[in-house]
Amino acid sequence: MAKNFIFSSESVGEGHPDKVSDYISDSILDACLEQDPASRVACETLVKSNCVVLGGEITTKAKFDYEKVVRQAIREIGYINEDDVFHADSIFFTNYLTAQSPDIAQGVDAEAAEGKATAEQGAGDQGIMFGYACNETKELMPAPVMFSHRVLQEMARVRHAGEQPWLRPDVKSQVAVEYVDNQVKSIKNVVVSTQHTEEVSHSQIEEFCIGVIRKVLPTELITDETEFLINPTGKFVIGGPQGDAGLTGRKIIVDTYGGWGRHGGGAFSGKDPSKVDRSAAYMCRWVAKNVIAADFADRIELQVAYAIGYPKPTSISVDTFGTAKVSEEQIVSAIEKVFSFKPADIVSQMDLLQPIYRKSTNYGHFTKADLPWEQLNKIEELKKAIGQ
Repeated sequence: MAKNFIFSSESVGEGHPDKVSDYISDSILDACLEQDPASRVACETLVKSNCVVLGGEITTKAKFDYEKVVRQAIREIGYINEDDVFHADSIFFTNYLTAQSPDIAQGVDAEAAEGKATAEQGAGDQGIMFGYACNETKELMPAPVMFSHRVLQEMARVRHAGEQPWLRPDVKSQVAVEYVDNQVKSIKNVVVSTQHTEEVSHSQIEEFCIGVIRKVLPTELITDETEFLINPTGKFVIGGPQGDAGLTGRKIIVDTYGGWGRHGGGAFSGKDPSKVDRSAAYMCRWVAKNVIAADFADRIELQVAYAIGYPKPTSISVDTFGTAKVSEEQIVSAIEKVFSFKPADIVSQMDLLQPIYRKSTNYGHFTKADLPWEQLNKIEELKKAIGQ
């Protein structure tokens, strides 16, 4: 990539139709894990107008009211206004969930089976997973996507606190960051499109959103040339599932690195940690973040690949983009000494059979310091493994 460039990333709020679907799916997952940590969950959600449809496969001993969980998730998001077509108390609910395929279960279970190469727990699917970290922000995330999340997190805080009654749940942001010599130089523009009530003026919306931007983004990066594009269409009253359909797993770039780091293609929400497209992506982020915190490099991308039913990754590789302070071979060697990438070990190392997944759904899966894969708890072990 050129040394001087502009890079943009977006975020979407919890009321965006796709994020509504993600949050419902993760709420179902958490409800299963609360009662049965061995639950196998692959829950997909479709929302449109005043309808919610669940589909997918769940095998669990948990007993709960699925419709009640769905309505509570929608209530927590904030679709509770009298003028909401999509409303927690009046949506139509349909459940098409079935049990997990026994053929898939055979590959994942830690049991011997005919044709299976090992009795160990295997990956729930084939696939490639990526993890990324860099030293641009305190979260060790790329600046464009992190800045986009911060804007919407503050807007959500204001909305939930009732400080601006005209705000509604559906909202998007986008931040363009200028880099000079591969370093963050300035913010070129910020786009915010927020759903609102009919009576509020565009100037009021603009004043509020620009105030939020100036509050949460680094002051030194906002210049006289920074452009603010607030509700560029002029009106955004009809939003959420009333305005557009939502599906689980359609915001995977928002969920990860804003397009800066690569993504293997598998979505996260609604899946229990036996599914490596979720748990191994979390694992790769955990590893990458600790490598950067150990000061082995300024940027790193980690790739791990799996075969369905097989416990060991088929490949592990890293790319430090020329920023490594030790050799990449040393970094890979240290990673393999400190971490195990077997699916069962990923779950145990990060204690992933907990009902923690609703916390991860919104504003990026790699931005909350209290989640297991965001912990900086392997720095000293990595340094020791590399001989420091």
